[in-house]
Amino acid sequence: MTISPFGDSAVLINFEQIIDAKINARVIALSNTIMSAMIEGVTFCIPAYCSITVGFNPGQIKYSDLVKKINACHLNDTDHIAKAIPRKINIPVCYDEKFAIDRAYVMHQTGLSWKEIIDLHTSIEYRVYMLGFIAGFAYMGTLPSPLQCSRKDTPRMDIPAGTVGIAGLQTGIYPTRAHAGWQLIGRTPIPVFDSKAKDPFLFRAGDMVRFYEIDREKYEATTKEVESGKFDMKNFVKRG
Repeated sequence: MTISPFGDSAVLINFEQIIDAKINARVIALSNTIMSAMIEGVTFCIPAYCSITVGFNPGQIKYSDLVKKINACHLNDTDHIAKAIPRKINIPVCYDEKFAIDRAYVMHQTGLSWKEIIDLHTSIEYRVYMLGFIAGFAYMGTLPSPLQCSRKDTPRMDIPAGTVGIAGLQTGIYPTRAHAGWQLIGRTPIPVFDSKAKDPFLFRAGDMVRFYEIDREKYEATTKEVESGKFDMKNFVKRG
């Protein structure tokens, strides 16, 4: 682990620079330990794949003192790792061609049938490594190797909320209307971002996510539940 200045009011904590679940678990544990320590002057703590950005107020704490406190937290973060019980979230996805905008491209690049692509995408649990890009966007991995595709050369500029994409090792859900550089293979009817909610983000770093296939009829029915306020997210999220 290394710690270095990141501008005049933040530090960057780097672990080994690879996408790895064990390293990401250490990142999340240290981030939680730092926040739990309530260090005076620390303004934010943002975990990523294999790094953490910690903001601080230089008028309240010196860089050198913050580094010492972070190192002390690092000695105690094993407790957070041991106690970490990831939430398990099941996400329904409609892979109908209406929503799978890049179906033909993904089939061509992977050499797989559409059924094989769906079966692969729904075959494993994905770890939420980090949130970023836009509010509530969860970077999940790791895709099965036969399903890995390159990003688009030119992003689409207006993608509906709930669209599911894949790129490289990753998969994710666009939480709001956005531009999209990933290959789009389906859509979920459940909201993953709600600006009016007390906790607006469905996903947290460290969550484990599994996708399962639904047809157009189920997609439309669930959409109506969401719009009418009858939808209950508790049916999709479980602790441990």
